[in-house]
Amino acid sequence: MPDMSLIASLQMAKATHTGMVRSHNEDSIAIDAEIGLAVLADGMGGYNAGEVASGIATALISSETREAMISHAPHEVDKTTGSPLATTLLRDIIAKANTSIFQSANSQPQYAGMGTTLVVALFCNNQITLAHIGDSRCYRQRGGKLEQVTRDHSLLQEQIDSGLLTKEAAKRSQNKNLVTRALGIEPAVEAEIHTYPAQEGDVFLICSDGLNDMVEDEDIEMTLEALGANLQLAAEQLVQMANDNGGRDNISVVLIKVKKDFPADEGMFAKFFSWFK
Repeated sequence: MPDMSLIASLQMAKATHTGMVRSHNEDSIAIDAEIGLAVLADGMGGYNAGEVASGIATALISSETREAMISHAPHEVDKTTGSPLATTLLRDIIAKANTSIFQSANSQPQYAGMGTTLVVALFCNNQITLAHIGDSRCYRQRGGKLEQVTRDHSLLQEQIDSGLLTKEAAKRSQNKNLVTRALGIEPAVEAEIHTYPAQEGDVFLICSDGLNDMVEDEDIEMTLEALGANLQLAAEQLVQMANDNGGRDNISVVLIKVKKDFPADEGMFAKFFSWFK
């Protein structure tokens, strides 16, 4: 059942492109405004294996999250862990996606070693619950200022954190694509999951590294500020900027704008769940 308050409160747009160098697009994106969900995956692996991994991730997470909404209100607290139920739901669903990709990779030789990065955003009750694995990112534009919300699971980020590299030197590094965590590579993987407040006027940008490797954060910030009133145009412009700068990788962008508050409708959830009892 669609949550009409979410549909009215959140505006979503997406854009993806193969880029100027790659022969096919291994990124996969999915949005579902009715349940406040956005998923982005940047696949890796030989031949078409990367796009198989990212496709499994986005399709499974989208369908499983929608199914979970039938019997769970994500804003409630998980009685066993004390965490928001959204955290538990995403952790379980991502684990299922990891198993699916890992088993496919191990049962079909052409998919051996495939995996994918992942960002999942779930909006509920004036909050965003973010799960990520790898170096695809989520940024937030608030009050005209762009801030990176996720922290890359990458060798480069570890070198920055340990003081081996400055952020400026990191931009010139050849090790940009070495991730330290990916979905589907190992039998189990831990997604990093956090919940943040979301407020009216916020714009959240989820992207594959094909965008942030090609376009400086300052230029992303200016583009969102200039084109924020037309979210689809902003998404397409960011992809175009990455291609204009060389487009060395697939580029994917999801934008979510908070148009107004979206508090959980307790009455709606109670009515919704009563239909399934």
